[in-house]
Amino acid sequence: MPRPTAAQLTYGSCTVIFSTLAMLLLSQTSSGLGIAVIAVSALALGLLVAMTVPLPRTKVVAVSRPAPQQAEEPVPAVASGSSKAA
Repeated sequence: MPRPTAAQLTYGSCTVIFSTLAMLLLSQTSSGLGIAVIAVSALALGLLVAMTVPLPRTKVVAVSRPAPQQAEEPVPAVASGSSKAA
C-alpha cells in the first residue's frame, strides 16, 4: 500500500476534526455511546476523504529524437563569364 501524501493527511485530519465538532454541536449528545458513534463516523468520513484526494500524476517525459539528416543537394554552378555591356 502506498504511503499517504501530505495532501491526503491534511484533508483527512481536517475532515475528522471539523466533522466531529459539527456533529457534536448539532446532535447535542452527552452520552458516551453517542460520542463514540460520532467519533467513529467522523474517522470513517476522514478516511473516505483522504482516500479520494487525487494522487499526483507522474510526469511522462517524451523522448525527442533528432530528425534524420537529409543529404544536401549540390547547388548548380553559375557560369562566371557573363558579358555585361558598359
